[in-house]
Amino acid sequence: MTSTTHRVTLSSVTMSYPGGETPAPILAPTDLTVEDGEFVCVAGPSGCGKTTLLNILAGFLEPTGGTVRVGGEPVTGPDPDRGVVFQQPTLYPWLTVRQNVEFGPRARGVARARRQLEADRLLTLVGLDHLGARRPYELSGGQQQRVQIARVLINDPRIILMDEPFGALDALTREKLQGELLTLWRERRKTVLFVTHSIDEALLLGTRVIVMGTRPGRIIYDEPTAFKTGLGEADFPGIRADPGFIAMRDEVARHIYTAHAA
Repeated sequence: MTSTTHRVTLSSVTMSYPGGETPAPILAPTDLTVEDGEFVCVAGPSGCGKTTLLNILAGFLEPTGGTVRVGGEPVTGPDPDRGVVFQQPTLYPWLTVRQNVEFGPRARGVARARRQLEADRLLTLVGLDHLGARRPYELSGGQQQRVQIARVLINDPRIILMDEPFGALDALTREKLQGELLTLWRERRKTVLFVTHSIDEALLLGTRVIVMGTRPGRIIYDEPTAFKTGLGEADFPGIRADPGFIAMRDEVARHIYTAHAA
């Protein structure tokens, strides 16, 4: 991709699936701009089109109408510059942790020494440098997600799309990975779009929170997490007690409950 910016833009994007005599609308005309380096969390009730939106951005689905651009270029299919982390780890069970992480660069013909060096660095970054020879079935769910994140990062995508990656994990593992993800984002400043059902998770991670409504899916709320202004990393363990956090959580919850009741 030759553009120096990786701004994501959706213009009047719609999505419908065949259904009887008339197509079933999944997404109403949707406009969205995500600036380079933002961490945008997308929340909303089940069936509001969150995953559909992510799959369109990933290039897995072609929208029924409208345009999707990254860095000014139209999205016509999957691209290594847009990494995807799924809810369930999609690791190759016959490969070791290291081989899973190295899979992308190896497929692209990257020299062995170079990809091994980068794999070493990323496995250390996600705390799995001592487990490189293990198979995925020998790891916990949280460890498997760390491998999946490292496998995405080794391709150095500018944009990372995450579809409820911590949804199936226990609360303690989930909080630990949330903290690790924030650290990775601060270090690398990738653009992240993160789908979640958890209001707290959206507010903890995002620089901006979007809520989608249903029937058909549409954006009904879009605000920055302004309460984080001036807060440092050391402030995050107690951020749930921050008055700004509490006020925004109530506001986001109200929009989600209204959408769910519609």
